[in-house]
Amino acid sequence: MGARAGERVVVVSDRASDVRTTGIVVEPLTSKHLAGFAKLFESASSSCFCRYWHFTGTKNEWLDRCANRPEENLAEQREALVRGDVSARGLVALEHGAVVGWMKLAPREALPKLTSLPVYRQLAAEPGTWTIGCFVVDPKARRRGIARALVENAESYVASQGGRAIEAHPRREAVPLHDEEAWQGPEQLFVGLGFTPIHDASPYPVYRKVVARPTT
Repeated sequence: MGARAGERVVVVSDRASDVRTTGIVVEPLTSKHLAGFAKLFESASSSCFCRYWHFTGTKNEWLDRCANRPEENLAEQREALVRGDVSARGLVALEHGAVVGWMKLAPREALPKLTSLPVYRQLAAEPGTWTIGCFVVDPKARRRGIARALVENAESYVASQGGRAIEAHPRREAVPLHDEEAWQGPEQLFVGLGFTPIHDASPYPVYRKVVARPTT
């Protein structure tokens, strides 16, 4: 698969067995969170600043930019957010005002690099589907349910944007993955939160959850 952790330099945290975190506030990413967003990625040694899925160059060009010019990734994310580009969408987890977690969550059509990968290409595009692209959690906040809190809040956010469903693309292996390998989220987290497989094939299954429509 094209997007490995070594390419993206992204660190994920939680497992489905995590203790439930209290005192965490989840909000959509806005410009007021940008400083905390940058600090989160730096604390996790993640130089991608969530731009991998939107980079159109070669693998070596991406690695070079992450290693030598990470500020370009951050600037691209900042500019996309300020102009309202859907590629910058996602949720942040806040603890005492500090950003301790991030989940990329955007309309499926905003992530063609992901959905056009050979392992996913045959899947039909359902209207109104949003996609979870990645997670980053502060190393000091791991194993405390941050990723779970982000996914739990995804449904209401997607519903508020008119979305109909959420898709997740975890990686499945016979042995537990290291955090750096599970940057698209651990499979058992999605299973535990009611996602069902629509492409049940190892090592790249796809899970989906229909969004409950808001009541009036």
